[in-house]
Amino acid sequence: MPSRRSFVQTGMTLATALVTAPAFAIGGKYPKRTASMEEIIGHGDYRYRVHRDWAKINPFTTFIDNCHEMVTDSKGRLIMIGDDPRNNILVFDKSGEVVDSWGTYWPGGHGLTLVDEGGEDMLYVSESGWMRSRDDGRTMIRQNGYVAKMTVDGRLVFSIGHPQGIGEYEPGMPFQPTETAVAPNGDIYVADGYGSDYILQYDQQGRFIRKFGGHENADKNYNLHNAHGIAVDTRDPAGPRLLVTSRSTKEYKYFTLDGKWIKTVDLANLQICRPVIRGQNVYAGVCWSHDFSEGGEQPWLRQTGFTMVMDRDDRVVSCPGGEQPVYENEKLQRVAQDTARTFYNGHDVCVDADENVYVCQWNAHRTPPVKLERV
Repeated sequence: MPSRRSFVQTGMTLATALVTAPAFAIGGKYPKRTASMEEIIGHGDYRYRVHRDWAKINPFTTFIDNCHEMVTDSKGRLIMIGDDPRNNILVFDKSGEVVDSWGTYWPGGHGLTLVDEGGEDMLYVSESGWMRSRDDGRTMIRQNGYVAKMTVDGRLVFSIGHPQGIGEYEPGMPFQPTETAVAPNGDIYVADGYGSDYILQYDQQGRFIRKFGGHENADKNYNLHNAHGIAVDTRDPAGPRLLVTSRSTKEYKYFTLDGKWIKTVDLANLQICRPVIRGQNVYAGVCWSHDFSEGGEQPWLRQTGFTMVMDRDDRVVSCPGGEQPVYENEKLQRVAQDTARTFYNGHDVCVDADENVYVCQWNAHRTPPVKLERV
């Protein structure tokens, strides 16, 4: 019996039925659409129909500034963290309805990891320490962050604070964690991506084990620059490893679970956020695809992002919202944002059981998550 996906692909007559419209008009407003208009993005076997209105949000009661990350729980709900502390956590059902919201603790709410611990869903929240000034609402204030282990209904279990308190950071070293990952044995890995760029390992009770990374290693393979994301890679059950983002150098780096460097994956011009592993692939938001040295006072505000899919062999096979990835002599070439500007700044993706992708964006005019339906 053919799969649902093959049936859909067979039934599509793209040459005559597909109309691709620009994603955004000036000012972040969507163009007027008709029922016959749709967007298909992506490449090869990873192509998606865009659903911009998936999230059903009332902007007067549910507040979004930046959508940072999203995960799925054991009930199939989608849980998102943002940095508007009136409701940091938004919980969606599969239809896009908001079924719960909570959290007024994280003005720099950034990282969200969900772990099944003995049949109970637990959330690890990374407060990055960046917050907006109350004076003008635009100036960003930097302070130290922390990691909180929470239940899915908002009860605090424990927190992990500044490593200086346990003698692992020198005075003055910033701690601004952006992401966590949890190993099969319960060990917690914290990526200090906006702080001092270390990966810090703790046991399941939050007791420190080791750190690695940073900037000044004799072996430069261990250096991390904007260690924005981390994931435990169990695609080979016999050899689990860590996949770590070095965003400013446009690289992923693989490490053993005890912090030994394995290899580095060059991603050309893609400034990727956290790795999301689903099946045999790695998915990610691409926050920027331009070179920050090109000029401009605030290059991080340029909106040149999209998303990407990387296969088991570390080859980028699709860039939904970007150009088709091309390799020359086994080296990924530069990939630009598509001309339709499907996305602003891709910050995270969440992949559901049907391989649909939900895209969270930063610096996107308070845009809610966008659903990409696999076709």
